[in-house]
Amino acid sequence: MRKSILTRLNNWIIFVVMTTLVIAIVVSSTALINFLRKEEIKRINLLSKAIRIQQEVKTPDTDVLDLLPEILNINNTIPFIVTDKYKNPILDLGYYRNIPESTIKNPQKLHNLIMNMEKNYDPIEIKVPDGNNQFVYYDNSRLLNNLRYSPYILGLFILLYFGFSFWFFKTIKKTDEGYLWAGLAKETAHQIGTPLSSMIGWMEIMKLENPDSEGVHEIEKDIERLRTISERFSKIGSVPELNDMNFNETIQENYDYLKTRISRKVDFTLHLPAYTVLVPHNKILMSWVIENLVKNAVDAMKGEGAIVMSVFERNKNILIEVKDNGSGMTSQQARNAFKPGYSTKKRGWGLGLSLAQRVIHEYHNGDIKISQTEVGKGTTFRITIKKV
Repeated sequence: MRKSILTRLNNWIIFVVMTTLVIAIVVSSTALINFLRKEEIKRINLLSKAIRIQQEVKTPDTDVLDLLPEILNINNTIPFIVTDKYKNPILDLGYYRNIPESTIKNPQKLHNLIMNMEKNYDPIEIKVPDGNNQFVYYDNSRLLNNLRYSPYILGLFILLYFGFSFWFFKTIKKTDEGYLWAGLAKETAHQIGTPLSSMIGWMEIMKLENPDSEGVHEIEKDIERLRTISERFSKIGSVPELNDMNFNETIQENYDYLKTRISRKVDFTLHLPAYTVLVPHNKILMSWVIENLVKNAVDAMKGEGAIVMSVFERNKNILIEVKDNGSGMTSQQARNAFKPGYSTKKRGWGLGLSLAQRVIHEYHNGDIKISQTEVGKGTTFRITIKKV
């Protein structure tokens, strides 16, 4: 539980850091754009003053004559145009700049451009002695217009980058976990195999001495079950063959076996379709999944209650439900139920449901989930597999 809380806390810290970084980039980019906008306004104001001085001074000195054209010509980025007080454009040399020639030659386009400029910025008034004041209309440079979208593009890029990084490391972690559980399962199968072989040999000797003993037959059944369990573990990590088809038969065999080995205080019932259900599956691994779900249900009921296992068809899928009336789960327990190592029991490794999920998801291309649970009322597990 403590590890889960720390993991979620770390996730939230990473989320907050990422969000703060993106916001900081957007804010700093916006501040830069505002600074450039103010600088462009200053340049237009200086240009307006140069035009006014050029009109007011009749006999300027040589320095002024050299400075005024330089101020006008230095602006190679900001579009502007000078008009009279009736918004009629003045198309003399030096009274407009950085506007496409096609727009200048088209009165309607030029009028629309002046209107758009007025929407973005108030025109700068140039007062002249004869009262025919002029107005300088201007707009952002192309660079500034392009920079307006850069914070959002950059922020989106960063979010995509962190999203990819999160997916990449999560995939690596999942792959590492898969190799870990596969290795653990194969090692378990190997460790079981040695004493199992010895037990099979001793069983053959016991059968020779007393072939009709009921105890011998029961032990033989359990040895066969151990052999099946060993085979299950050996198949984890390798691609199993889905040769079995009669799904009813697999479920019925599991039911018959488990019913004789769980507490008699548990009312265990099975509902199967009246017709044969054909589903490509691996009987050994599917039996393991069913056994895990049933044993979890028995543990949840503390060995006393009712379990209903049902098989039915829905939307070209075959569904298997294992329903109990045990202790149920909280929402947090349900979210963590399939995580490797998570267990609500004092004993156990918390691997059963994780391996069951692997068998259904990766080997049978199906789905397994907790379809319903409520504390004190029980839990329903549901497996979904595509029909033939």
